[in-house]
Amino acid sequence: MPVSDIELEMLTPRMSQFAESQTIAMSRRARELMRQGRDIIKLSSGEPDLETPGHVRETAKQAIDQGLTRASNVDGLPELKRAVADKLKRENGLDYAEDEIIIGTGAKQVIANAVLATVGNGDEVIIPAPYWVSYPDMVRLAGGTPVFVDCRPERGFMPTPEDIEAVITPSTKWLVINNPNNPTGAVWDRDTLRGIADVLKRHPKVHVMTDDIYEHLVYDNAVVHTFAAIAPELKSRVLTINGVSKAFAMSGWRIGYGAGPVWLIKAMAKLQSQMTSNPTTVSQRAAIAALDGDPSGQDAYRATFKARRDKMAAIISATKFLDCHVPRGAFYVFADCNAALGRRTPDGKTLETDSDLTHYLLEQAGLAVVPGSAFGMGGYLRFSYAIDEAEIDRCAERLDKAMQLLS
Repeated sequence: MPVSDIELEMLTPRMSQFAESQTIAMSRRARELMRQGRDIIKLSSGEPDLETPGHVRETAKQAIDQGLTRASNVDGLPELKRAVADKLKRENGLDYAEDEIIIGTGAKQVIANAVLATVGNGDEVIIPAPYWVSYPDMVRLAGGTPVFVDCRPERGFMPTPEDIEAVITPSTKWLVINNPNNPTGAVWDRDTLRGIADVLKRHPKVHVMTDDIYEHLVYDNAVVHTFAAIAPELKSRVLTINGVSKAFAMSGWRIGYGAGPVWLIKAMAKLQSQMTSNPTTVSQRAAIAALDGDPSGQDAYRATFKARRDKMAAIISATKFLDCHVPRGAFYVFADCNAALGRRTPDGKTLETDSDLTHYLLEQAGLAVVPGSAFGMGGYLRFSYAIDEAEIDRCAERLDKAMQLLS
């Protein structure tokens, strides 16, 4: 139904500054077509398709049966904060006290809390591109300005320290680091991170928000270096963000966490107290079991995703008009589709943009993918391999046929 003038007047001007996440929009469109009876292969999903570990599910059931369903502290259960602190010490060599940790309804809320607590009109946030779709709009929602730094494929989709320093101004509040990266799967190396740290030592007002949500999904002996561990002298300016969604296949449980300076964590908790209050208590209990449990289950997850990655990357590299680097982290392949742009579909339509190509693949081949332009880099497609190998095999035939039809 069309929106009336009165309804439009009810919306604030800020609503015109950002759009719905294209990853969510594409997934929704795929679901709509599936409800209509179309056979759609969803390559747009940002969540693992694997099962949450059994001991985590059992812990949640026990919490319900024991009546552990009341509200917790706004910023999370003390027991979960301790589990997070133990994880950060054990895996990252970082020491944080409970009052330096916040638990949120997913890592996404933790990021939003930090942005809303610190960014206002005239403030700038540096975001390397390609980027996760929500970072720029969160900054705009707070009244700030996202400043993009292009990360080219020839550098492994990583910026240079010089790239970062070139865009720092007196208005810069944050640098956002997403490592491993969504959508490229890039794992930032130690030298790059250390070089950026040396730059930031010259700019004491710039803080670092590091989103490590894909930390455990790495392949080919890749090592994830979290920024606060690489640059301990800057730890008081770093907010380290992570969660259980990707590593433990718990995206629907909605538990994320952040660790940083007390002044920032307190401000974030104050915001959370007025917006959502505490994260779901049962999910928090489950997250404790995940973080404290046997980590060997993650080896099986990684092996599964690596096999899928190898298959998906091989399919894309063998497909007409597509090419890709083999990613070392996350569960996405970021494919260069520039050779397909400017070509015509069977019905005579010219593919002007990567968005045009995603619509063509959805309607022609039943493949739901996300355009690179959604992530700040046009001429690319993001393929998620968070689907089973049989679906990837089905994708291969459809993708090849659809691209062969272009002229």
